[in-house]
Amino acid sequence: MGASGLGSALVNCINLSNLTLILTVNQIGDQGASSLGSGLAKCINLSNLTLDLYDNQIGAIGASGLVYAIANCTNLLNLTLKLKENKIGDEGTSCLVSGLGKCTNLSNLTLHLQSNNIGSTGASGLGSGLGKCTNLSNLKLHLYQNLICDEGALGLGSGLGNCTNLSNLTLHLSYNQIGDEGASGLCFGLGKCTNLSNLTLYLQRNKIGEIKASHLGSGLGNCTNLSNLILDLDYNQIGAVGVSDLGSGLGKCTKLSNLTINLRENKIGDDGASGLGSGLGKCINISNLTLDLYYNQIGDEGATGLTSGLEKCANLSNLTLHLYHNQIGAIGALGLGSGLGKCTNLSNLTLHLRENEIGDEGALNLGSGLGMTTNLSNLTLNLSENQIGDEGGSGLGSGLRKCTNLQNLILQLWDNKINEPYQLKVKCLKSKKLVTLEIIYK
Repeated sequence: MGASGLGSALVNCINLSNLTLILTVNQIGDQGASSLGSGLAKCINLSNLTLDLYDNQIGAIGASGLVYAIANCTNLLNLTLKLKENKIGDEGTSCLVSGLGKCTNLSNLTLHLQSNNIGSTGASGLGSGLGKCTNLSNLKLHLYQNLICDEGALGLGSGLGNCTNLSNLTLHLSYNQIGDEGASGLCFGLGKCTNLSNLTLYLQRNKIGEIKASHLGSGLGNCTNLSNLILDLDYNQIGAVGVSDLGSGLGKCTKLSNLTINLRENKIGDDGASGLGSGLGKCINISNLTLDLYYNQIGDEGATGLTSGLEKCANLSNLTLHLYHNQIGAIGALGLGSGLGKCTNLSNLTLHLRENEIGDEGALNLGSGLGMTTNLSNLTLNLSENQIGDEGGSGLGSGLRKCTNLQNLILQLWDNKINEPYQLKVKCLKSKKLVTLEIIYK
């Protein structure tokens, strides 16, 4: 019985318009998938379909059977197809998208194909098929761990460039083998999607280097209607020039209001951090910004340059900065504090500076600068492992008490040299509107 019986039952459901089938972690295989497809093919009035076949040993033949169904459901508007951890490969993916290309009315598509060894041939075929779905406005593609190289990323980008009505795109391409040429081609294609307003792009742990990261910024810079962007480039090889050019490209996206950039372990250094800040300073409409720059060899100059750019974002109200495990000292802390102090509309700030070289003088400098953020209401500050003593703690507290609108304060100060925490606590409590105070020493 199983999937074959289910497919037989669906044959008679010709008036069905909405269907959700969750058949995860079974042993449906090619025969079951094909039988299921034969039944679904008769449901010609389907407009909304969710099909979850995660981990079912489905290969290229089974994917071909599903194509038969999809190609016949020409009235589909919304489709979610979850095929994670099967054995579809490049041949099965090409078959699958040939069916999708016939669903010209599709406006919303979510496709999970992670861990299927689709390779570059499959990714290129996927792009080609999706390029025919010209009415797509919302698209989510989950393609991580699929052995996709430059050729596949380029082909995917080329196809997506034909989806000119896309307004919302989520693209998961982490843990592949995409290098410089692939990243460049991908973003060149995305640059043609001029109606994109929301983009989430995961490219962590690929092989993207300095030169083509520049093209990444150039391509994204053509998406001038972007208002929300999440860009994950953790653990690549982008470097200073690449991230500076990325910032320059994003500076052209003047409609951006919400931006998250993850750049962990990319060796961007001082020049890269300064260049990124300079570019983002042109995004004058940003109100919510998260930057993860963990472990990037950023020193005093880079920290100062970064916030010198951010201070130009006059509408910035929510900021999260991850700068832990860098090389920021007292001068860098002064630059950080001074720059952030000029962000006059900042109301929520999370600043992670764990494992730097800030010391007493840096803590005092940072507190002095943050004391100028008079609209700050919520502050989380991690200064753990920074060789800060009693003098630095006291100076930090003296500065923070000038944040007259501060309501909630969390200070993380473990593994420092503060022996008299009482002074810091007393000074922070002098902030008149403070409701919640949490100081963590251990």
